[in-house]
Amino acid sequence: MQLRAQDESGFGLLELLMAMVMLNVAILALVSAFSSSSLALARASRIATAAALANTQMELYRGAKYSDIVFITSEWTNATGDSSYTNDTVYQSYMASPPPPKALVTTVSTCPANVPANACDPSYTTTGADHQSYRVDTYLYYDTPTNGGQLKTVTVVVRDATNFSSYARLTSTFDPSTGT
Repeated sequence: MQLRAQDESGFGLLELLMAMVMLNVAILALVSAFSSSSLALARASRIATAAALANTQMELYRGAKYSDIVFITSEWTNATGDSSYTNDTVYQSYMASPPPPKALVTTVSTCPANVPANACDPSYTTTGADHQSYRVDTYLYYDTPTNGGQLKTVTVVVRDATNFSSYARLTSTFDPSTGT
């Protein structure tokens, strides 16, 4: 003989409760996915803006004469006093104690007349198109490749202006025929 529950009252409530729990789990998973994708998009936006700023800075040098690719002495002194600037691998490897044939490019007291001021400043802060603050650090040194003439190597690093994490890095070399 089999006994069955005659009264099924309350089963609908349990089913509803289970459905709500499963729905909440699914909604929380979707919210988590949206949150992480939002963070990824924000980071991608900052990297794209930093790359554009690095390219803009490098274009200043691409449009200048070889002799006009210099830093202002006072700005250079300020930059070398900043640990965020001097802790970069380019500075540590090629500028702190330049290994031969690398050497520091001489500095000047004023920026050449036909060169934008940002091209003579090794480190400054600017606002990107996304209205965020970025720090643009430029590293400049001489290099002489094997059996070659002396080149100026320029590396531009764009960082977050608050926590100094690096978003973009661009390096280019210039020879004495640049801008002539």
